Amino acid sequence: MESIINSIINVFSSLTSMKYGKEVIVFIISIMPVLELRGGLLAASLLKLEPIKAYIISIIGNIIPVPFILLFISKILDWMEKCKIKWLKKLALWIRKKADKHKGQIEKYGYIGLVFFVGIPLPGTGAWTGCLIASLLKMDRKKSFISTFIGIILASIIMMIVSYGIIGKLIK
Repeated sequence: MESIINSIINVFSSLTSMKYGKEVIVFIISIMPVLELRGGLLAASLLKLEPIKAYIISIIGNIIPVPFILLFISKILDWMEKCKIKWLKKLALWIRKKADKHKGQIEKYGYIGLVFFVGIPLPGTGAWTGCLIASLLKMDRKKSFISTFIGIILASIIMMIVSYGIIGKLIK
């Protein structure tokens, strides 16, 4: 993942000379699907951004898409599946297949399962996928939002420890 983050930082390298350029890069990465705050915090550590500032920016970036996903993703996927554009139809089917692969974890444990699905930083998990699954399972949006937010906080704590080497600093 570090090489992907470095590539994205290189794409946005012109921003680093701006006053809040590093913060913008962390925000952009944190709002992106797949990378989310995990990538944002890793980028922040690579950019030598202050940990507390990085923590807040990455959480904000990761939470912004959540209500939109919970409200609209099912309708968007339904539209894409009915669309005559083949690649949109294929993309919708791929997204549903990915959600189906993980939905048992959330279905079995409900909102607590959603918290841990979002909060434990493993490949294929995170706020985007968690909200997608919650939406497809027709889970209550408010409870799903709260569960996702708690999961984001959990993931941010884990990723702060990993990205900034907090454990190593505490042991010294």
